[in-house]
Amino acid sequence: MSLRILDPDPQLAERLRDAIEAALPGARVRVTPTAPGHFELEVEAEAFRGRSRLEQHQSVYGAIAPLMRGDAAPVHAIDRLRTRVP
Repeated sequence: MSLRILDPDPQLAERLRDAIEAALPGARVRVTPTAPGHFELEVEAEAFRGRSRLEQHQSVYGAIAPLMRGDAAPVHAIDRLRTRVP
């Protein structure tokens, strides 16, 4: 079975941002498309305070997991993820 990358969804960046903001209320999120199904994310959230970088990244990936699940997932990869505390 091969991975199938879907045509770009113009609202996919917004769906990513909404998912992260729902999981991390008050977060400031920047989503940059880099290729079909590929994105760079920058997330600044108070919820990251006192958490390791790994835990911060796990929070973001947990929020967007439904968009990355399955062979026909609209999000193929996060090319860069930067997290920080305000």
